[in-house]
Amino acid sequence: MSEEQGRKRSDSTAGSIPSMETSGEQLKDETVVVVLGASGDLAKKKTFPALFALFAQGLLPKDVHIVGYARTKMDEAEFYKRETQYIKGDDSKIEEFKKISSYISGQYDGDEGFQELLKHLEKLEGDRKTKNRVFYMALPPSVFTTVAKGLKKNVYSENGINRIIIEKPFGKDLESCREMMSELKAQWQENETYRIDHYLGKEMIKNLLVLRFGNVFLDAAFNKNFVSNVQITFKEPFGTEGRGGYFDEFGIIRDVCQNHLLQTLSILAMERPVSFSAEDIRDEKVKVLRSIPAIDQKDVLLGQYVAEGDKPGYLDDDTVPKGSVCPTFAAMTLWVNNPRWEGVPFIMKAGKALNESKVEIRVQFKDALQGIFTDIPRNELVMRIQPEEAVYLKMNAKLPGFATRAVPTELDLTYKKRFVDTNIPQAYEALILDAFKGDHSNFVRDDELDVAWKIFTPILHWIDGKDAPKPEPYPYGSRGPKQIDAFTSKFGYKRSPQEYSWPQTSASL
Repeated sequence: MSEEQGRKRSDSTAGSIPSMETSGEQLKDETVVVVLGASGDLAKKKTFPALFALFAQGLLPKDVHIVGYARTKMDEAEFYKRETQYIKGDDSKIEEFKKISSYISGQYDGDEGFQELLKHLEKLEGDRKTKNRVFYMALPPSVFTTVAKGLKKNVYSENGINRIIIEKPFGKDLESCREMMSELKAQWQENETYRIDHYLGKEMIKNLLVLRFGNVFLDAAFNKNFVSNVQITFKEPFGTEGRGGYFDEFGIIRDVCQNHLLQTLSILAMERPVSFSAEDIRDEKVKVLRSIPAIDQKDVLLGQYVAEGDKPGYLDDDTVPKGSVCPTFAAMTLWVNNPRWEGVPFIMKAGKALNESKVEIRVQFKDALQGIFTDIPRNELVMRIQPEEAVYLKMNAKLPGFATRAVPTELDLTYKKRFVDTNIPQAYEALILDAFKGDHSNFVRDDELDVAWKIFTPILHWIDGKDAPKPEPYPYGSRGPKQIDAFTSKFGYKRSPQEYSWPQTSASL
């Protein structure tokens, strides 16, 4: 091998993660994807657009065919209209996508519909020797187990690979989750099952592993000796918008905290895995989740938005039960009782009808040693998950000029500025591609679900019970309940005493 060839080979492998790239049996050709619930919003807005994006980039298996299945009776033209309603792309590609798509209607609770589906699949597969089938359940949880049983009994391929992709929510508490998982596992093996939490497909969440373990200084500083507190924040600027009936059944904690934010916490706080293979990563996530005790009532702040100006309150939504005390905002503190994180509060905040759209992780470090500086701000590592992915480290530097004065500034990695020619995939695109690759690392394992529900079930039963706490009112478009600053302050969070201007600071301060 010449020196130039060696250098090229070295460049192509630099930064690679072999254990992550060879994690499963890939579906490369002769695969049928069945989207169950094909007439619903999830399929139209997320599943089909993600499949199209992968198709347009040539990332789907060769000779793939997509079959929609739902109870709704519709002809081919109506299905194509619904399938492509939210797809943006080249018209010719969209036409090609339609040609590999078809639809069949049938019930979810009987064999007849699934047997018709089987006939349709066998017609598409023809004389293929290998018949790989992927079943995407874009369905309400009430029919998960029924459909899983029907698929296994009637449509399961005996001459190929079978995979089933399931959307959250996975139960409403520990008991219902265990019941659901038991019924699913009686039909489908764990290595065939892919439980989606779409936050695990977001670019910044996937980047957490590399940030943590690919940067020595960060990993060394992520512990109780340096970190004062961690905040994981989810903010939506809109209310239930007529979907209050569905939301009221689950609430903000089940909808966001128990899954999206807890998954984020587990990746942020986990120990270094043996490798980046799926099981090694998920083993470490389970370990850190097992170190978290059930949430204490005194560590919780609940809120519910009320009308402000022309914006209606939660109880003004006609679909919401009268007098509901369902929280639309929740702040809660979790504690990780292990040697690395003991005593460090992890503060989750999630809410609807707030002042902005934002999801971020904020790691606030402890105070600099006193005696030299007066009221110097704390360092913070901020990882913005959405919108506009970014990582920035708030640090102190000398203000330019004759005077010696420390001012807050930052080291900034804003993705759209740094990675100018990169198309960041949507979460569903990344996860569906992972499922085709057989990579479970960004999907939720059954024991992860079990331990996650153990953390949240006591507080959920308190909120759902007869003596349910009344949530604090907050105006639509505000930062949340007025008590939120006192709540975060109680757990050690300090706001900067100086005005912080990002991304520019005037030197004439």
